[in-house]
Amino acid sequence: MKLKLLEDNKDMEDIFEYPNKKNWQERRIWINKELEEAEIGFSYIVSDHATALFMDMQIAYCAGAWLSVIIMSISVIDAHLRETEAMDNKIGTAKLLNDYYTGEEINWLRVLRNKYVHADFDKPVLEMNAWFDNQNELEENATKAMKMTIKALFQSPGT
Repeated sequence: MKLKLLEDNKDMEDIFEYPNKKNWQERRIWINKELEEAEIGFSYIVSDHATALFMDMQIAYCAGAWLSVIIMSISVIDAHLRETEAMDNKIGTAKLLNDYYTGEEINWLRVLRNKYVHADFDKPVLEMNAWFDNQNELEENATKAMKMTIKALFQSPGT
């Protein structure tokens, strides 16, 4: 999925304008399609906590708030797996994800999220110019994070 947050005009003020309605609708339709395709069973146990976080994550995706999507994805997956698979609120996130997430690349997502959440003064990842210039990469990573999150929510049909 390739949707541009910023049109050809890359003025800083444009970032703080309302999201483009067409982009918002296309992103919303894409999320709905992903959700429909993920539902392969008749019933699922889904964490209420994870569902509430996922609602906000969808809004962030539709708005093009890519960092928020990436950061929230681990929280949604963590809440869901913790409540529905591990039944353990004391297990560490890395162990939880490695033990209970059935997809690939979960460590990639966790490490990426941690880069954005935890500042590294020796190797800064988030700088304003880099954020501004890397919107396409951020969008690709947010899209991948959204797909991984949806997969986690629907990984155990028939429960």
